[in-house]
Amino acid sequence: MASDYGYLVFIKDQLSELQAVTYRAMMGEYIIYYRGKIVGGIYDNRLLVKPVKSARSLMPNAPYALPYEGARAMLLVENVDDREFLMRLITAMYDDLPMPKEKKK
Repeated sequence: MASDYGYLVFIKDQLSELQAVTYRAMMGEYIIYYRGKIVGGIYDNRLLVKPVKSARSLMPNAPYALPYEGARAMLLVENVDDREFLMRLITAMYDDLPMPKEKKK
């Protein structure tokens, strides 16, 4: 099931105070970037983030969920209505995320 564009708009609005939050559509879903690093995505109208140390610390009881069959499990963000929490989560994750891989020429 593909995610609704309206859900993406809602998440973008929740993160609108952060600079450099971008997204990319990918096969009916959306990859979310913060300052060039992938933080997670929207899959089946669910916000999932990479299970890095800072995310696990801020959401110790968050369930793991698969974005799609065969993928690595990610953390399900259940409190998407709390704008301050979402911004704190995304900014805290930045240092724990790997740098993007350089594209081959």
